[in-house]
Amino acid sequence: MTVEKALKQAMNWFDSGEFKTVLARRIALATESQSNQRDEVLSGYFEQEINPALLAMGFTVQQLDNPHVAHRPFLIATRIEDPALPTVLSYGHGDVVFGDDANWSEGLTPWTLFEDGDRWYGRGSADNKGQHSVNLAALEQVFAARGGKLGFNCKLLFEMGEEISSPGLAEICQTHQQALSADLLLASDGPRLSADRPTLFLGSRGAVNFRLSVNAREKDYHSGNWGGLLPNAGTLLANAIACLINQHGQMQVAALNPPAVSPAIRQILSDIEVASTPGDPQIDPHWGTAGLTPAERLFASNQMEVLSFLTGDPARPMNAIPASATAVCQLRFVVGTDWQNLQQHIRNHLDALGLPMVEVEFLRGSPATRFDPTDPLVDWALEIMQQSSGKKPALLPNLGGSLPNEVFADILGLPTLWVPHSYPACGQHAVDEHMLISVAREGLQIMLRLFWDLGERGNELLAAHHQHAANSAIQEGVV
Repeated sequence: MTVEKALKQAMNWFDSGEFKTVLARRIALATESQSNQRDEVLSGYFEQEINPALLAMGFTVQQLDNPHVAHRPFLIATRIEDPALPTVLSYGHGDVVFGDDANWSEGLTPWTLFEDGDRWYGRGSADNKGQHSVNLAALEQVFAARGGKLGFNCKLLFEMGEEISSPGLAEICQTHQQALSADLLLASDGPRLSADRPTLFLGSRGAVNFRLSVNAREKDYHSGNWGGLLPNAGTLLANAIACLINQHGQMQVAALNPPAVSPAIRQILSDIEVASTPGDPQIDPHWGTAGLTPAERLFASNQMEVLSFLTGDPARPMNAIPASATAVCQLRFVVGTDWQNLQQHIRNHLDALGLPMVEVEFLRGSPATRFDPTDPLVDWALEIMQQSSGKKPALLPNLGGSLPNEVFADILGLPTLWVPHSYPACGQHAVDEHMLISVAREGLQIMLRLFWDLGERGNELLAAHHQHAANSAIQEGVV
């Protein structure tokens, strides 16, 4: 069978309503990982929905307990057709954020798939049940079209705790490196650049959350009796934040600056227009790192944000000088940033400016990742995406946000190719979450063709990848 015939069969299957039926069934399972009332359904998602689909394609499945959080299991599925064939690893998560049932629009509920025009509403439709359902459907269609074969080896890793920061994921990947060994990662999460433009991203920015605190004394004092005599914790903290981020949103800690944007990344991002979809907020051309385009600021630079700031009682302000103040801040950063030493860098910066009373606490962080955008695998994926959609795809060196790509890039050492089937206005993590039917259909075409081509010439593609990596290592003096 040719890929064109396989695509025709897949589109007929999609248009018949079969994909919608599968997605509706999965959305109906309220897999809220942030809730301690959903343990049974979280543990049951694999048995009810994922295992049957994989067993029908001859995968072996292994469910693993989470080493850190009960009832948030992992699933490793494996199908080895021939050790000489390339092995593809994919990933998905079946958990979702809180449904927030009471606040959805009239006639909508998070646990019932509802179709309205080009939209399928339901919690998880975009993040991530809809996306991994597209990829599973693509595998099923290739498997059927090839008479019970994929043409490559395939492994899948699913988790049920992504929405609570993937506890245990890194440990599972470290412990089961052999079971998860592969030649590349091809997965789907996050949004496209825009609804009408297929997107390939190669990693994600990292993120570090940290807390700034000032504890000036044990209690507040009357501002009339003591104003001008006692330090105000809120004022001290406001000045500390201003020393880190100026009035234009530009970070002032030189030690946390990113590397200069390379010519290759600048060229790639010259094709990217951000905030171009109706309904997107109006961006401020003067906010953020100076001298960069909006795309470079979002995808190739670092940004520090204040997520919360509290001093006194905002609900009931008193005529008193606050004794304490606290703020939670965040740094989004790209590859090459010295983020592991963030606490010390900020400590040194504040001390040099006369603010030793401000305490700095590291809360949590995840590294930035970026697969080499000049690798032949990237060109291959972009070419297939254009053939499938008839549109020029967008290439992002990394997502502006964060996802657990470091376990695949750093622990498993894989090239990472992400092809999202969502878009920025999908309502992810909010009410009225939805998947665009047109994007899901186009995503199925893209993934089917990618999988099909891996079965046709996967070893050839990997040979080009390895040669490119070897040449790059020689040029960089690594070998």
